[in-house]
Amino acid sequence: MTPSSGFLPPYTESGRSALVPDMPWHYSGNLLTVEYRTDPARVRAILPPELELADEDPGAVAFIWADWQSCSASGEELLDPARSQYLEAFVVVRAKYQGVTYSRCVLIWVTTDFAVGRGWFQGYPKKLGSVFVTRPYARGKAAPRIAEGGTFGASLSAYDHRLASARVTLREPAASNGFVNAHKMVHHRFMPSLVQGAGMSLDQIVTMGGVDLDLGQPWVGDAELSLFDSPWDEPASLLPVEEIIAGYFCEVGTTFAGGTLLTDRSRPV
Repeated sequence: MTPSSGFLPPYTESGRSALVPDMPWHYSGNLLTVEYRTDPARVRAILPPELELADEDPGAVAFIWADWQSCSASGEELLDPARSQYLEAFVVVRAKYQGVTYSRCVLIWVTTDFAVGRGWFQGYPKKLGSVFVTRPYARGKAAPRIAEGGTFGASLSAYDHRLASARVTLREPAASNGFVNAHKMVHHRFMPSLVQGAGMSLDQIVTMGGVDLDLGQPWVGDAELSLFDSPWDEPASLLPVEEIIAGYFCEVGTTFAGGTLLTDRSRPV
């Protein structure tokens, strides 16, 4: 029998049909971030019991729009842009696990299937959505500049329902791209058992972060953020906006090359 190959299914002899190629995965893109505060009780409610609230500013949330171009080590996806370009909108809070403070993605929507596959492998709760964000360009009148007064808009919809919209007007260079998404991630990797009632075949707590981080100059500014619920998604109810902290824009490059297992509660069923 000829062996099959590929990182994620479908597996074939050549491996070309795999949804996701082998690690490492390289990313270049722009991040538009709105940080805000909600009731810390709402953050507590969306976290699993083994995670604790952050000690400082436990109600802080980051709603982030990312415009990505990504590729594997060969870089061949860059010459077939449908395989390299996608957008995502995701919600990050902070939490403690075993005394260490992490960032944690609690909601996320992406525009391609390969991004969903990578996310589920990493522990991101990715769903498909419709994501748009204003792009900066250095020429012409149809784009904002990464400079004082540059104004960016963003939207998120899923199943034809609007879930979020944002606007950020840049004011000045900043020392950082905010504080909520500034730690390593802590995620749960889940897969229910095929045997009904048998629990989780995969149940791991992991941590991960990018390597070879390449950040541009972050900018901070004034921000607006509106959240909405639909019959299938509930960002407005889960983490409602009580106070806007700030908006940020930053160009970023990073590489994902794997993570670290913290706890394994998987059952071989």
